[in-house]
Amino acid sequence: MIEREQLIEIVVSVSTVILMLGAMMSIGNEYGANNSNLSPEGGQLLVFSIIGFILLLTIVGFVLAFVMNDADDGLETDGDSDAQSSA
Repeated sequence: MIEREQLIEIVVSVSTVILMLGAMMSIGNEYGANNSNLSPEGGQLLVFSIIGFILLLTIVGFVLAFVMNDADDGLETDGDSDAQSSA
């Protein structure tokens, strides 16, 4: 059985990829010419959508890491005397 955290990551990742594919298809349909070439405006929108996809996945990754951080997993070192400075 897939764990809850893994399932959330899979659903979020697949939905963002579907969103990106939908944006690329809509740009291709709107700005594509009859000979299957993309107009310059469509090319710029496609580049901006790829940049937006990269930024979106970065933000989603940070949000997932923050939301899914469990305080009981031992990753936090607030009480660790070795991690504090000796000065």
